[in-house]
Amino acid sequence: MNLLFRNFILLILMLAASGLALALRPTQKIADQGPAINLDTMIPHTFGNWSEEQQNSVQMVDPQQQEMIEKIYTQTLSRVYKDDHDYRIMLAIAYGDDQRDSMQMHYPEVCYPAQGFSLQSKQTGTLATENGLIPVTRILTNLGQRNEPVTYWTTVGNRVFQGGLQKKLAEMRYGLNGKIPDGMLIRVSSIDAEASRAYEMQAQFIDQMLGALTSEHRQKLNGMPGSGHP
Repeated sequence: MNLLFRNFILLILMLAASGLALALRPTQKIADQGPAINLDTMIPHTFGNWSEEQQNSVQMVDPQQQEMIEKIYTQTLSRVYKDDHDYRIMLAIAYGDDQRDSMQMHYPEVCYPAQGFSLQSKQTGTLATENGLIPVTRILTNLGQRNEPVTYWTTVGNRVFQGGLQKKLAEMRYGLNGKIPDGMLIRVSSIDAEASRAYEMQAQFIDQMLGALTSEHRQKLNGMPGSGHP
């Protein structure tokens, strides 16, 4: 009788845990609550002293194979811009409207080595723009004679996060509130033998790009101060 009673209690607890997990399962996409995301129209083709180069010979690093891209990301954008002195910047943005565990982004320090590049260095820092500070990661990659410094950052919902732990905690907070966060990875790079010059040009490019966006779209890229809580 004691064994039967114990098994009955265990069954009740299992059913209760299953019901609680189902009740706490996030169902509301925050992507459906804000401005519609269309990367192609959201990012201007010309801004500041930068303009998109329609025909270019620069080969950009893709996040992963096309099948994987379509599985992880809702939209991707890849463009090459040049300034008045023909300095070229490569912009890649990947957006996913579902940033739960099964749909995680692929970071440049993984994508570049996967395509033959060596990772020379990686450091975190803060990028100062006229529209606020952005926590960024900078990596230096190399493939033969190609030296490609990279600046990137990621967003979860309406906040920029630096590091996997912060990102994971943000996803959990959204989930506990029944919300499915979206996310974005913004990557800027240039082929330049002088890394310091490359990062300076990339900072200028990012600042001018953000300044050319609408306020809602800019906040989607650089985070909304004080509004990062689900």
